[in-house]
Amino acid sequence: MVLFTETIEAIREFMDTGGVVLTAIAIMIFLMWLLILERILYALNGHKEVKAALIKNWQGRAERMSWNAEQIRQAFVARAQMQLNKNLTLITTLVALCPLMGLLGTVTGMIEVFDVMAISGSGNARSMASGVSKATIPTMAGMVGALSGVFANSWLQRKSKREIELLEDELVLDIQH
Repeated sequence: MVLFTETIEAIREFMDTGGVVLTAIAIMIFLMWLLILERILYALNGHKEVKAALIKNWQGRAERMSWNAEQIRQAFVARAQMQLNKNLTLITTLVALCPLMGLLGTVTGMIEVFDVMAISGSGNARSMASGVSKATIPTMAGMVGALSGVFANSWLQRKSKREIELLEDELVLDIQH
């Protein structure tokens, strides 16, 4: 229990050091990772059910060689692709916003440094330290969030593309003789 309390206290101090922008970055990263984890779970588990149902539906068709059958096949593939790519654009957007929010933290922290310099009338390093940390911590947090999101997003996009290719291979059109 003491370890938990100390951990919460350390996180709170870290968040206070980074200012309001760091809180916004933390919320964005939390949301981004919730979406990423949901997509990973869907790609590894939920998609199998959708794929099996589409394949069963396709193989249950009596006719699989006409133009209409090709259009139905394309609709099946498009439906699966929409399910696989759901929220990937939002994840990509959050990944792109993380460093921008870090930059906003840098700007607000530097404004605080300049305010301290204007009030004190000197470049006292001790009085500027708080503003400098508010400038660097959000930048670091934004970059870490973006890097982690880039790798997860790339994996999800590759997985989606691969699953669609596999589904297209499973939904075979019959050849006319």
